[in-house]
Amino acid sequence: MRLGINLGYWGAGMDGDNLAVAQEADRLGYDVCWAAEAYGSDAPTVLAWVAAQTESIDVGSAILQIPARQPAMTAMTAATLDSLSGGRFRLGLGVSGPQVSEGWYGVTFDKPLSRTREYVEIVRRAMSRERLTYEGEHWTLPLPGGPGKPIKLTVHPQREHIPLYIAAIGPKNLEQTGEIADGALLIFPSADHLEDTAIRHIRAGREKAGKSMDGFDVCPTVPLAVGDDVAGLADMFRPYTALYVGGMGSRKQNFYNQLARRMGYEKEAAEIQDKYLAGDKDGAAAAVPHELIDSTTLLGSVERIADRMQAYAAAGVTTLTLAPAGFTLDERLAALRAGTDALERSGLA
Repeated sequence: MRLGINLGYWGAGMDGDNLAVAQEADRLGYDVCWAAEAYGSDAPTVLAWVAAQTESIDVGSAILQIPARQPAMTAMTAATLDSLSGGRFRLGLGVSGPQVSEGWYGVTFDKPLSRTREYVEIVRRAMSRERLTYEGEHWTLPLPGGPGKPIKLTVHPQREHIPLYIAAIGPKNLEQTGEIADGALLIFPSADHLEDTAIRHIRAGREKAGKSMDGFDVCPTVPLAVGDDVAGLADMFRPYTALYVGGMGSRKQNFYNQLARRMGYEKEAAEIQDKYLAGDKDGAAAAVPHELIDSTTLLGSVERIADRMQAYAAAGVTTLTLAPAGFTLDERLAALRAGTDALERSGLA
């Protein structure tokens, strides 16, 4: 099992620290550094900045939002970043959510599965540097009846095949991801529930495409905090968990809330959402069960974290992406080093 890091969103007040974290992860031999985007910082700019100041670690978008860009633009960005980084770019894609898609980008959040499938097909076709033509439900290239003509990408990526990941939560999206992608970006992963909530759906998609799980990268992001007080460490992530389970998306379309319900927290997920949407964020955070936080994070001593890493590997995780927590840069760097220590103790390195 490999290790990655997730820097989250740029512009949250830790930008200088984030670069130092990425550079330390590069020095420690971490496999990939991911950066996110929502409606603040964009991922490609951050990844170019990190790639220019690191040597060997891959840089990946977790995620580039599909409603934010035409697929040909995404292919251009991926090819450029792969070329500039010396073949270190990984393309992570996702449909975002209805509030961001429609409120920020002005793109209707409909038919996300077919939209994702077409998007991936166009991106891959464009990156292959063949003349771009496509006829689908969501995109037609070139537009019919106009001056457009099939053209091809002029930039040469460093590699012929840039790894393509999809952020997936729901069963149908997970199955399609197994069918059309090289990896899955997961969130709130519980080793005890991963087979039922994710792996079996991905496997079904791989089988549909006539493929096995060999070579497919199961890549969840897991917050990491080191210390003796596991309960206190878990409390650090109550607001984060409450935000996603309670307030990320609408009442009817909150994929994280649905995931918590599939993990057996149906009553608790409903309470968290009710309180969060009513404006009681503190109450929502207090309603998050300790077990939900503990099972979807890496908390405690290096030995405890090593044991949990073994559980993730046994569940099918191939790249475990860590989000090292801390109030200072030194604490985050210490957590990063603890991650490598735990991996070595687990025997998975």
